[in-house]
Amino acid sequence: MRLGRHIAAVTSVALLAAGLSACGSDDPTDAAPAAGSAAAFPAVIEHKYGTTTVPAEPKRIVVVGLVEQDALLALGITPVATTEWWGEQPGAIWPWAKDELGGNPVPQVLKPTDGIEIEKVLALDPDLVLGVYSGMTKEEYEKLSARVPTVPEPKGVIDFGASWQELTRVVGAAVGKTAEAEKVISDIEARFAAARQANPAFADKVAAVVTYYQGIYVYGSQDARGRFLKDLGFRLPDGLDALTGTEFGVTLSPEKTNLVDTDVLVWLIDDYAKDRASIHANPLYATLKVKSEARDVFLENGEVLGAATSFITPLSLPYLLDNLVPQMATAIDGDPATEVKRAPRQ
Repeated sequence: MRLGRHIAAVTSVALLAAGLSACGSDDPTDAAPAAGSAAAFPAVIEHKYGTTTVPAEPKRIVVVGLVEQDALLALGITPVATTEWWGEQPGAIWPWAKDELGGNPVPQVLKPTDGIEIEKVLALDPDLVLGVYSGMTKEEYEKLSARVPTVPEPKGVIDFGASWQELTRVVGAAVGKTAEAEKVISDIEARFAAARQANPAFADKVAAVVTYYQGIYVYGSQDARGRFLKDLGFRLPDGLDALTGTEFGVTLSPEKTNLVDTDVLVWLIDDYAKDRASIHANPLYATLKVKSEARDVFLENGEVLGAATSFITPLSLPYLLDNLVPQMATAIDGDPATEVKRAPRQ
């Protein structure tokens, strides 16, 4: 599974009214050094292509995955380069992570549309390459690892399928900050526990995150968005995992549209007014209770809240819990007179 398809599944929304039924700084040399414990090295990390040994504290880290910069920043480390998913944010650093970036140099940005830019990565003279949340191929891994310690996707995880906890642990181990990574994880998990306690109506209710990609595209339990819902106490739609198989989501055929007739449905779209109106105007979608009872929540991919819903990192999650959970709590009451207020645009 390559990046182009992952990007399309997150950000491509080309809705027609009948569509549902028819189907920074360029110089990274001054980046802040990593600050791992010398006792943590050499660090040996298992992954899908074998093991990687990080011999000493890395000081020039290049991110070729889509979200690892947030885990690094949460641990007080600024990479020399990041990989842009979408959004054209300086350094591929979104607003929820800017406090952690502080006054450090903005990382150089790599563009991975046709795969990892291996020559550009190596030209940065890194001593660690991170592709934990990526679709790194074996060929790409072999080319990179021949020159620099490289950490690809974890063993047994689909491309772009590492959970935020696993990603944080792997990054923490690679930079010699295992204990700090565990603290980051426990703090976020405590916030999830507080959100569940504050919203008992979520418990065992059905929810889904969807976008429009050749039809209604639903994210499954191997995807970060599906895991986010489960961490809040929701269940994913029955039968969804059988449809997704080894993928992170699936496009529903029209006859399976009722799979998204959930207690809460979160839409990721490109244009709030236009796309929301098109979805609501579709005759097939209009028959669902999720529409008639106003149980759907709409987020723009280009806005901070929509982006945070796809990133699902130690830095995006606090923002997400503070801003999306209240919208979901409003939607789940099933009263169409209760307005789900759109988050402030940023």
